[in-house]
Amino acid sequence: MSVIMSSPPIIPLLLSGGAGTRLWPLSRQTKPKQFLALGSDYSLFQDTLRRCTGRLFDHRPIVVCSAAHRFLVAKDLEALNLSADILLEPMARDSCAAMVAGALRAVTRHPDALVLTLAADHRIPDTAAFQAAVGAALADAEAGYFITFGVTPRHPATGYGYILPGPPLREGGSFKVESFREKPDQAKARAFLREGYLWNSGNFMFHAQTFLDEVKALAPAVLKAVQEAMEAAATDQGFIRLDAGSFERAPRISVDYAIMEKTARAAVYPVTYDWSDIGSWETVWGILPQDDRGNASEGRAVIIDGQNNLVHSEDQLTALVGVDDLIVVATRDAVLVSRKGQAEQIKPLVQTLKDQGYPEADADIEYYRPWGHSDLIDQGEGYKARRVSVAPGGVIALQKHQHRAEHWVGVAGEAEDTIKGLTRHIAVNQSLYVPAGAWHELANRGRTPLILIEIQTGSELAVEDVIRHP
Repeated sequence: MSVIMSSPPIIPLLLSGGAGTRLWPLSRQTKPKQFLALGSDYSLFQDTLRRCTGRLFDHRPIVVCSAAHRFLVAKDLEALNLSADILLEPMARDSCAAMVAGALRAVTRHPDALVLTLAADHRIPDTAAFQAAVGAALADAEAGYFITFGVTPRHPATGYGYILPGPPLREGGSFKVESFREKPDQAKARAFLREGYLWNSGNFMFHAQTFLDEVKALAPAVLKAVQEAMEAAATDQGFIRLDAGSFERAPRISVDYAIMEKTARAAVYPVTYDWSDIGSWETVWGILPQDDRGNASEGRAVIIDGQNNLVHSEDQLTALVGVDDLIVVATRDAVLVSRKGQAEQIKPLVQTLKDQGYPEADADIEYYRPWGHSDLIDQGEGYKARRVSVAPGGVIALQKHQHRAEHWVGVAGEAEDTIKGLTRHIAVNQSLYVPAGAWHELANRGRTPLILIEIQTGSELAVEDVIRHP
């Protein structure tokens, strides 16, 4: 294998897909778990970005995400004062296609690019240990190996894949991969621990062009489809939209199946730092501070005469009396109550909610756009009420609605509104009416957030009822 000399800084490649249904109702398809702050002041996505700072790393990461989550990604990046190349997948095609897209982007930035591929929803609290592991494995990636980071198991977990290390590549470096094993049952997991297996973290480091060459040999259909999707990609508001027709032709397959289990270049670097993919509410309970009776809580919660409970309460007060081993998650529009040990039932619960037509199964009441966000307050037959927050400099571009009228009341800041070509301003306690079919634009020209209460009325109140000015 050839050694890549004079390597540039490592480009972080964040894979931000998935729906995170196991953490419902806090995590939903419209706002999955990587955008949640769980036991941290930052979202999991932001914490992943924050781990990739310093001399080892390129200052501009690459993010591959769903088009539906693009504004969540942009918001989290902006809060950290970071910019990134954001590639939008038109549909999910699993990790191999996403990694190929990121690697193709990386080689356009530097032909000898090294890439560190990270799931955006993992928790690694020890940043120094993480960076030390990346630095220690760097020489093996430069030598052409595809490095995965294998976590020393703390218990016989059945929710993770496993890796058996083989012979070392060099002293103090990575090991050849002897075998990959899928998620085991409890008995096999205990045997894996005795035999020296590691948890498969699903995070990788490699030389981008070497990885693409191997994909061409082992999964050519994936490479061809993604290459064509990248070549036909369009730039939209700073996002890079992969061509849907081309990307759809990519086989839906994980990088483990497509590449890592077949290649002779697979290597594993063992790590001992704390790592979790936050795959259940029980995992969340385990990472939060607990009182002397094992209770953990976030938000407004009171627990009396109970032990080993988890309570997450967004706004309202949630109180537990005389109960043990419960998970209680209260959001503004849904409440989950479950016994601990039943985490595997939450995913089928969400599917049942979908089958029965509950919008809360997928949709969050917060709605993010480039100009800011809005929160659902109430809705009923023929009306919907939202709290709209427009960031300083934000503009809700010229548009009209065929089936609904809108009534706006100023709560904070000052709005500049143009309706039917007439421009005026809404201050606090003032209101405006936008009739159905009227072209209108709303802007925040000030330096503080603009907050409005918007009442929609009409026969059709769907978000899709909008015609934007060309």
